[in-house]
Amino acid sequence: MSTSMENPDWDIVFQFVSEPLELDVGPVTEKATAERTDLPTGATLPTPPESFASSPADSPHDENSLVSVSTTFFPGAQLHSLSPDLVLLSSDSVFFYVHLHLLLSTSENNFNMLLPPPPKMNHSPMGPIVVLPESSVTLNIVLHAIYDISCAHYSPSFESLSAALASMITFGISVKHHVTRSTHLHALLLSHAPLYPLELYALAASYDLYDLAVPTSSHLLSFSLASLTDEMADRIGPRYLKRLFFLHFGRADALKRLLLPPPHPHPPTATCDFTEQKKLTRAWALASAYLAWDARPDLSTNTMESALAPLGEQLSCEQCKLTLQERLKILIVQWSVVKRTI
Repeated sequence: MSTSMENPDWDIVFQFVSEPLELDVGPVTEKATAERTDLPTGATLPTPPESFASSPADSPHDENSLVSVSTTFFPGAQLHSLSPDLVLLSSDSVFFYVHLHLLLSTSENNFNMLLPPPPKMNHSPMGPIVVLPESSVTLNIVLHAIYDISCAHYSPSFESLSAALASMITFGISVKHHVTRSTHLHALLLSHAPLYPLELYALAASYDLYDLAVPTSSHLLSFSLASLTDEMADRIGPRYLKRLFFLHFGRADALKRLLLPPPHPHPPTATCDFTEQKKLTRAWALASAYLAWDARPDLSTNTMESALAPLGEQLSCEQCKLTLQERLKILIVQWSVVKRTI
C-alpha cells in the first residue's frame, strides 16, 4: 500500500523527522529518521515500510531524508474516529501512529509499564513517541490484533506470529482473548497448520488455546508419536500431550474394532453354502489383520478400500461379492466419522 506524497498528513511526519530525536530509551535507542534501517535480503517487510522522501522542490527538507512509516498505522489512516495521539517506533525504525486509549484498554500492565508516556517525553505533532525493542514485523502483528484487523496480506511467517504472541504477553495483552475462532489472528495462525502442525499445536497448548489446538490436531494424525522430542513434549505440556496421545490411540483402537466383523453371510444356495462362505470370512480376517497390524490413525479410506476390495476378485458367488461390497461401504462410512481431532 502506498501513500501519496501530496497527502498533507505527511507534512506532519516530515515536520517531526526533520530534526533529530533525543530519546532516553537505554540500549534500544534508534535514530528516528534520516536513514532507513537496512533489512536482510528477502526479509518480509511487515508493514511494509515505505520510504517517504521530500524533494527540494516540494519542501525545504534534506533530499536524502527518509522515514519508514507503517502503511496501515500512518497519519490519516482512519482506523478510528479519533486521530492518532501516540507514535510507536520499532527497533528497526518504523513509525506506527496509534491511539493511546486503545492500547491502554487492551493491556493489563500499561503496555509493559510504558504507557501512558511521561509528561516530559519528546512529542511529535501526532503525540508522544515511545521506542520499543520489538521489530516492526512483530509490532505490526500485535497492533493488528489490538485493532482487530487482518494482517494476512502481509503474509507473516509462523516464527513472526509466534514472536507476536510472546510480545502480547509482555505487553499485558490477553492472547486467549485475541485468538478465538472469530478473530483474524486465529485464522492466520491456523493457515500455518498444514506446514507447521506440531509447532502450532505446541504454541496453542502453551497458551491454552483450545479452539486453535483442536483443528490443528487433525494435521497430526500422520505424526509419529515415537519421534516426539523431550523439548517438544515440555512445550506441549501434560494436558495437551495426553489429548494428542488419546487421539492417536483412540483412532487406532476404533480401526481395529471396525475391521473385526467379517461380511455377513447370505442364505446358503446350491452353489454357495456356509462352508463355501467361510473362504470369504478367512480372506477378510487376513486382510483386516494386515491393516490392523499397523493401525495408523491417518489411514485413508482409499488405502482401506484398495486392501479389501480385491477380495471380491477371488469370489465366484455373486451374492458373496455383494455382501463384501456392502460390508466395505459400511466400514468406510464408519471410519470416516471417527473423531479426527482432540
